[in-house]
Amino acid sequence: MKKRMIQLLAMTMVAVGLTGCGIQSIPQAKNDTDAAVAEVTNQYKRRADLVPNLVNTVKGYASHEKDTLSAVVEARAKATQVQIDPNQMSAEKLAEFQRAQGSLSQALGRLMMITENYPNLKADTQFRDLQAQLEGTENRITVARQRLIESIKNFNNLVTVPPTSWTNSILYHHDKMAQWDLTAEEKATAEKAPEVKF
Repeated sequence: MKKRMIQLLAMTMVAVGLTGCGIQSIPQAKNDTDAAVAEVTNQYKRRADLVPNLVNTVKGYASHEKDTLSAVVEARAKATQVQIDPNQMSAEKLAEFQRAQGSLSQALGRLMMITENYPNLKADTQFRDLQAQLEGTENRITVARQRLIESIKNFNNLVTVPPTSWTNSILYHHDKMAQWDLTAEEKATAEKAPEVKF
């Protein structure tokens, strides 16, 4: 009877210990992070898909702005070539992806600035619709990036902090993921307050 109680107590302790050691939480966090990476790339693809229509619309009104239009098309091409794989997400690959997306963001920003010189373009309904879609997509990108950052943080905590790190080293062998960070351009923009002139 006493031996049976000891066995039952030992099994209970093992079961409780395993639930707190990340047997399920590590794979769930990995899946969440993979989904967050897919969502970020999906939103960036959505933005890239809007660019050709936007460029063609602007081209109709501002055909002599060829340099800016070419820069946007080139930045889009580079941004769509660089992909991130959640299973091979190194800091270098992530930085390359972010640089390509940052270049596209800058080119789109310059394109939007030149549109200020063309009142007929700003009045065009197709342009306004595309501009609204682009703005909505930028907001979705921001939300998706925030979710990815949180997901990576959660995953990294699980694979580096005991007791789940022990489970990871025994069963899963996942490395800590590279953290998504702001690019140098984004940091500079974030640190500089917008200037309002009347």
